[in-house]
Amino acid sequence: MTTSQDALLPGTQRALLHRIAVAQSEGRAPSLVAAVVRGGQAVWHGARSSVDGHAPDENVQYRIGSITKTFTAVLVMRLRDEGVLDLGDPLDKHLPGTGVGEATITELLAHTSGVAAESPGPWWERTPGSLRPELADVLGEQPLLHPAGRLHHYSNTGYTLLGALVEELRGAPWEEVLRREILEPLGLHRTTPQPEAPYAGGWAVHPWADALLPEPMEDLGRMASAGQLWSTTGDLAKFAVFLARGDERVLGAESVREMRTPAAPAEAPDVVDGVTYGLGMQLHARGGHLLFGHSGSLPGFLANLTISLEDDVAAVVLANCTSGPSLGAVGDDLVRIVAEAEPRIPEPWRPLREVDPAVLELAGQWYWGTGAFGLRVTADGHISLGPLTGGGRGSRFRPNGDGTWTGLEDYYAGELLRPVRRPDGALSHLDLGSFVFTRQPYDPDAPVPGGVDPQGWRGIK
Repeated sequence: MTTSQDALLPGTQRALLHRIAVAQSEGRAPSLVAAVVRGGQAVWHGARSSVDGHAPDENVQYRIGSITKTFTAVLVMRLRDEGVLDLGDPLDKHLPGTGVGEATITELLAHTSGVAAESPGPWWERTPGSLRPELADVLGEQPLLHPAGRLHHYSNTGYTLLGALVEELRGAPWEEVLRREILEPLGLHRTTPQPEAPYAGGWAVHPWADALLPEPMEDLGRMASAGQLWSTTGDLAKFAVFLARGDERVLGAESVREMRTPAAPAEAPDVVDGVTYGLGMQLHARGGHLLFGHSGSLPGFLANLTISLEDDVAAVVLANCTSGPSLGAVGDDLVRIVAEAEPRIPEPWRPLREVDPAVLELAGQWYWGTGAFGLRVTADGHISLGPLTGGGRGSRFRPNGDGTWTGLEDYYAGELLRPVRRPDGALSHLDLGSFVFTRQPYDPDAPVPGGVDPQGWRGIK
């Protein structure tokens, strides 16, 4: 991947550098490295270090902690797309005997399975994985803390189960499947389960003194699929492009879109803060835009990957300290700086290649009761239906090839839109999940359920 410092304006570059410099200085991080992605490639790389003349570049590895979970989720989604499993399957169907087998694969992906957050016994992040050689050692005697599907409860052990599921269905170790199915196809040659030089050492910074303590870097063993990976800003920049666009060699665009669709019930504080979880992805709102990606931490390391699809900008931020800088806030700010300083230039408008008269006839104004809606025919072969004023339900629809259309998002996702014609072939109305849309408000010539008062519209005397 080519990293071009000239792709961003000098003022934007300086603002990005200033933001990570403040984060490294105020957060007291031994080093902090970042990258920005735009238009499908890395366009900026920056680093700050406490060692003079030794700033890390985009090839230096850091431990990325729970960003590993997104890689594991991609492996599970691949199994779903191949028809090996269904996301609604209980875990017991494919991996019996765990004691949490009634939890579905979706619930494990979305952290709604009710499985405990951590493994019992010694602090698993700072002790050898050999202390937990089997799933029973990871889960303990009471792995379930909450009813399945009712609560978003972040679970490292849940992703251990998903890693074991991948191993069971692929007949190979998680690390091997990961390398073969994701790392090699995407060219992520500097993403590895174990550190490969050059890599940063992990440090703890004393909370009340400018002093350092080296952190242990343990192999997580069975829990590797929840947080084992090491990576670089260069590799995570490529991974960000994949998560935004998909790649048919790994996972198609529709499946990565599904991963960033909210899948977990939000608690009241989460609703206020605008945060939720998809399938292996964290989601949050900023300035009316949806940001997605994942954070990560292990003793000695912090990591964050933030993507804005609307702005076509992503940011990667890595640091080698146990705590200190808020990398999530830094990632959000790097995306915002680029989006505000150099707004995305939209693609040129292009007309339809061909015009189908039967589809064109659907275009224009429709009424659902007294609510005015507009239907547009778009160049991608879809139609969009949405309210003309104020808020309300709207969606894009894809053609089914038989004259009907299926909703793609929001309230009408999966719902059928059916144009209905009179015996003479003239267009009568639209039937959308039984709701009748007419050309005039409560058109008396259309079969409006409940009928239309024969006296018609009137005033009050």
